[in-house]
Amino acid sequence: MSELVLDAPLINFGELPAAVDALLQRGVAAYRTDRQKADALFREALEIAPAELPAYYCLYKIHTYRGHLDSAAEFAQAGLREAARQARWKEDPADWPANEHDAGPARFAMFTLKALAFIELKRGNREIALQHLARLARLDPSGSVGWPVISQLAEGVA
Repeated sequence: MSELVLDAPLINFGELPAAVDALLQRGVAAYRTDRQKADALFREALEIAPAELPAYYCLYKIHTYRGHLDSAAEFAQAGLREAARQARWKEDPADWPANEHDAGPARFAMFTLKALAFIELKRGNREIALQHLARLARLDPSGSVGWPVISQLAEGVA
């Protein structure tokens, strides 16, 4: 069976090395029919370029979709650490600056903290999810990364 050839990217991941973007695009295409292959492609992208944040996103997203919440949490936490490093923030979100997340790694960190709150809520760790949401409320009072939706879900779980 021949490899899928893409005329145009399925997803705009931003500025990435061509090899990493190609792996992520192939992973996105493969996810529709072969989730194990998609996982392998995303892991390969992460292995060759661990500083490229979209690979973390792809991995925590597909594992969340598949209900593999422990793996999703691991990839989200790893992506959070890498994004914080790139933003020159401390690793602990409690130490992050408020209102400094408009773009780049800082935005990714905030978005991933929101995703981690959702993952923890799905794992049954409501208190951890609420801690993440409280941090997001302080860091992003306008809710620009979409955390209020997860907060509403958490309230519904109570």
